[in-house]
Amino acid sequence: MTTPEHDNPHGCGECASGKGLGFDFTMAFQPIINVNTQQIFAHEALVRGLEGQSAAHIFTQVNDANRYRFDQACRTKAIQLASELAMAPLLSINFMPNAVYQPELCLRATIAAAEASGFPLDQIIFEITESEKVDDLAHLRHIVEYYHQRGFKTAIDDFGAGYSGLNLLAEIPTDVVKLDMALIRNIDQRRASQIIVKGIVQVCTELSSTVIAEGVETYEELNVLRSLGIELFQGYYFARPAFEALASVPWERCAPPDAIA
Repeated sequence: MTTPEHDNPHGCGECASGKGLGFDFTMAFQPIINVNTQQIFAHEALVRGLEGQSAAHIFTQVNDANRYRFDQACRTKAIQLASELAMAPLLSINFMPNAVYQPELCLRATIAAAEASGFPLDQIIFEITESEKVDDLAHLRHIVEYYHQRGFKTAIDDFGAGYSGLNLLAEIPTDVVKLDMALIRNIDQRRASQIIVKGIVQVCTELSSTVIAEGVETYEELNVLRSLGIELFQGYYFARPAFEALASVPWERCAPPDAIA
């Protein structure tokens, strides 16, 4: 499968710059933290409008005709900003599986942006958004395998809310699995969600995949999730996305229950 960009020898550079999109955007960054070590594990790059408009606002302008260019431009902008901000831990970037036709070609602009910015390839995590339906799992497996070969890390995002569920986890081995916030919300009051998350954590442990709980908003949620064996978290409880900046984290919120007066 090819696109006009692949037929054009200058296509990668044009896509990376966002030329032809018809709109512009930037990034905010939200930290993913390790509550046990009280260190930042990674920052996730989140699309924003130039005046802070939401990701939803930007995605209303993405369609089949510009999806590939948008995906390429997102990677480049995230890497360039991360480099400018001297980001030390990992950088997590969402990518659209249906926008990647040939991973060898689609990665050229990403690698070029990382090399130009001096940003290490092994410091980048690519998140597969599970809410985007993928009809060709073999193709997605090829993408993930190729990314691993080039030194990138991979993650399944929004796990538990998308199309494939455990089937995707069985077919596509990734370094990280991010639990969807629908599983996390009010988990301290929902025994069924606790049992499900406990099972997912056990499966991921045996598959050597690291679990991240995203969308954490309360201490009660955090406390239950810690008891289930999770130590990596992302959510408003710790920090909101920082517009073109790195958010500070109130580490006192990571204290275990017996350390809180």
